[in-house]
Amino acid sequence: MTLLFTPPPVSVPVTGIAERFPVRRVYCVGRNYVDHVREMREGDERDDPFFFQKPTDAVVPGNDQVPYPPRTSDFQFEGELVVAIGAEGVDVPVAQALDLVYGYAAGIDLTRRDRQRDCRDRQISWEAGKSFDASAPCGPITPRASVGDLAAAELQLDVNGKARQRTPLALMIWNVAEIISHLSTDYRLRPGDLIYTGTPAGVSAIVPGDVVHVEISGLAPLSVTITENGSHHDAK
Repeated sequence: MTLLFTPPPVSVPVTGIAERFPVRRVYCVGRNYVDHVREMREGDERDDPFFFQKPTDAVVPGNDQVPYPPRTSDFQFEGELVVAIGAEGVDVPVAQALDLVYGYAAGIDLTRRDRQRDCRDRQISWEAGKSFDASAPCGPITPRASVGDLAAAELQLDVNGKARQRTPLALMIWNVAEIISHLSTDYRLRPGDLIYTGTPAGVSAIVPGDVVHVEISGLAPLSVTITENGSHHDAK
């Protein structure tokens, strides 16, 4: 059968090798830091993790431009650890969950906060606030074997050189193994999946001209520049 068209592939660089990581799905964890739950004044600190998805072509490889999205006046950053899945699994026990991990990256969950709040108030899906073009910047993936234990790692996000978010990853309510285990009860995880693991407190609005920079101990950094609406990036 001849296809009418072939969607452009989406992939992320991998540190140390020429090959790239092809993206299959993008999952995001909501409310995974107590301070962010309190900051947003929503949810219960004891809630199980919940997940939403972004389209694959929302992924923006690092050091690229991100256009200010339409239909929002409150465009916000959320710095996050990204987990790249390299093996298939379903109903994965916590003790075996890290066996699915190919590597880790710094990421940003970009959010139309006003649209998200409207969705929440109307009790409908967050899609309008979360799942839009260029909403998932992702830095180069560092293979797990090169990273070691991230238990003592810290995340820091700067905007124009000023620190906005800083947290030890150990403060995640649900750690990486627990996230993978929970997610695998609802979905069959496969190589190419990316999981954005949630953000700490400190989120705020950004505007065209801002440079957002994320660093996580032991991983390649991520920087994106916000441009005027209409200056679209090309997925790579």
